[in-house]
Amino acid sequence: MDPLERMHFTTIDYVIFALLLVASMGIGLYYALSGGRQRTTQEFLLADRSMSCLPVSLSLIATFQSAVAIVGVPAEIYTHGTQYWFIGCAYILGLLIPAHVFIPVFYRLHLTSAYQYLELRFSKPVRICGTLTFIFQTVIYMGVCVYTPAVALNAVTGFDLWGAVLATGLVCTLYTTLGGLKAVIWTDVFQTIVMFAGQLTVIVVGVQQTGGLAEVWRKVWEGNRISGIDLNPDPTERYTFWTLGVGGIFLMLSLYGVNQAQVQRYLSSKTEREAIMSCYMVFPFLQVALALSCAMGLVMFARYCGEDQFHKIGNLSKNEMVLYFVMDMLQDLPGLSGLFIACVFSAALSTISSAFNSLATVTLEDLIKPHCSSMTEARATLLSKGLACSYGLMCLAMAYLTHLMSDSVLQAAFKIFGMVGGPLLGIFCLGMFIPWANSTGALAGLGSGLVMAFWVGIGSIVTRTSGGPAAVSHFNCTAVQLSENITTAIGTALNSTAVPTSTSRFRLSQLKCTYESNYRRLHAFQPMGLQRFYSLSFMWYSALSSFTVVITGLIVSFLTGPMKEEDVTPGTLYPLLGNMLFFVPDNLKQNLCCATPLEHRPIIQECPPAQHKENNVQAVYTEEEEEERLNFLPTSPTPVTEHETTV
Repeated sequence: MDPLERMHFTTIDYVIFALLLVASMGIGLYYALSGGRQRTTQEFLLADRSMSCLPVSLSLIATFQSAVAIVGVPAEIYTHGTQYWFIGCAYILGLLIPAHVFIPVFYRLHLTSAYQYLELRFSKPVRICGTLTFIFQTVIYMGVCVYTPAVALNAVTGFDLWGAVLATGLVCTLYTTLGGLKAVIWTDVFQTIVMFAGQLTVIVVGVQQTGGLAEVWRKVWEGNRISGIDLNPDPTERYTFWTLGVGGIFLMLSLYGVNQAQVQRYLSSKTEREAIMSCYMVFPFLQVALALSCAMGLVMFARYCGEDQFHKIGNLSKNEMVLYFVMDMLQDLPGLSGLFIACVFSAALSTISSAFNSLATVTLEDLIKPHCSSMTEARATLLSKGLACSYGLMCLAMAYLTHLMSDSVLQAAFKIFGMVGGPLLGIFCLGMFIPWANSTGALAGLGSGLVMAFWVGIGSIVTRTSGGPAAVSHFNCTAVQLSENITTAIGTALNSTAVPTSTSRFRLSQLKCTYESNYRRLHAFQPMGLQRFYSLSFMWYSALSSFTVVITGLIVSFLTGPMKEEDVTPGTLYPLLGNMLFFVPDNLKQNLCCATPLEHRPIIQECPPAQHKENNVQAVYTEEEEEERLNFLPTSPTPVTEHETTV
């Protein structure tokens, strides 16, 4: 009998679950009926640029660390050990670079959509291509986020799977459409707190029921679940220090540097300093979220690694393991099961609502407004709400695509961000760091990056490769390292038994057969050629596609004529090359890096600043902020933002 059939919600579980959903809806309704009542696009899409760093930082976490992390990371730790924990090293540069490179550039250009930058730096076709790529990425990712809590509800309550998908999409669509970005951010804050509380509850109860911290540590240590630093340079290995610590940086940059959902939160901050501080505050919160998810995986392994417990979880998929573990731990504690399932559900809502709002923003600002310059503010606001609602309904169809994928939700999410987010990161880096890159090179680079990413991504899905699992023994909590002398080692164990009983002899014989079978299966096929290329770890997808964009863009730009210094829009370059080549003579640096002051020219944008008091103050800077602005672009002594943000 399926072990999940014994799990069920009590009345108090349903009550707590419903209260959390009602609270999320209440936040949306509050901001729909308060303040400016979401009557302008500035308020609906950018929260009047009035947010402080704390709610923005929590919202940044909730956007991409919700249901995928809660369900996916513990299953990865249970299966592959704590090697995944080293991705925390990538958080350092993955957040420092956005804080000091991307945020200042975006904020000082006073953008609404991140893809407005691509038109300022390159051309309108590049902007449109970037926008369409982001829409494609986000719509697919929404399917993963909608499907994950639906599976959770279906597994533990018997609620119809597609009914749960429909409920998730409609609830999220409603409060996003009514309350705008401000409701999305504050709902994210509430849902992040619930997420941490739910995970911590499961860990505490799980440790207690497993026998205490010492017993948990003994089992995970004997089960070889505590991983050291793996310096294997093989890029086909699923998780190594290089895969996580280096490949993870590019993944983080694609998420926290150039993704519209995150950029929109930076731009909603009161000041540039608040935006940068929000990026700094994300780091400790991300580490806490990572630690909680990894700890859940270790406790789950300690709970089910024995022969008498393995039958409970052995037939479950990765995405069902965590939900069964939670219900098993909390079934005798009324209300806590509902809290955790609501935690997964609410966390997914935070990601989906962010996607709806950002999709509405880029569609309105990048695809509609340029062709409807006479559109009134009231009509634009109404249209943005309609777009958010339409995308909410579209995501329901995307959930079916996720249903057809056999990957874990974590792997599916990373593949999506790597295959599409990597090329977008590449085109932004090409524009900011390479002064001579032109529009033709940008388009060619983006196209080649997408082709490369989908080639390796689809190839890995078709051939079912992208890093393989370790061989694990669930009988005695021991994961034996497969080596050439494995048969000898097990044979020695068999022969060294002083008085072997029939049970122990059968158990050791069964272990021997299992290990030998796994050894032959994992080593009989060594991928070669394209198969090895398809075996590339999904953590490298972002880096591979980003470098493809930059290299192709550079080659094509030189072949078609590099962009001249006077043609580059002021404020769109970050002087990376100029800072790195400090030892190069100024005359040569001038030709290579645009190190000389750029001619100041006003920039006309389709999207003027909102007529709100908060935005009128944007051009006023304190002495410290003005010094910070001047130091950012040392090659341009004239502050350009004040002119750029004036129509």
